[in-house]
Amino acid sequence: MKLSTVILSFLLFAVVIATPPFLISKSAHANWLDPHFWMIFGFITGLTFVTIILIVIIGKVNAEIYTQTFLGATMIKLLASMFFCLFFLIKIKVNGVIFVANFFYVYFFNLAFEIYGLLCTLRNQKLK
Repeated sequence: MKLSTVILSFLLFAVVIATPPFLISKSAHANWLDPHFWMIFGFITGLTFVTIILIVIIGKVNAEIYTQTFLGATMIKLLASMFFCLFFLIKIKVNGVIFVANFFYVYFFNLAFEIYGLLCTLRNQKLK
């Protein structure tokens, strides 16, 4: 996959998953979002962007280690997200249910995008 295609599809993806929270924040149900939702969104989405770019670049350098790079980058992203939650919950008092729902909304959609990218890349390698 070309780097420009990955970046454009990621930006489209980020806009798509940011739209429902944006609409909720403007509606009467704004209390469904954590007051720091956009910080959570920015951290996890930025981490996913760096992960995706790293995976694509390493996949172009050495295609044989693409899957191992994907797994390693995903594990580092998981650990970074866990530390983010730890420090976030220690420093900021939040409603636990709202925070967990907001965090997993962002985290799992970003993870789904990574896995979709992996499947597309593996399918393209199989066709070659």
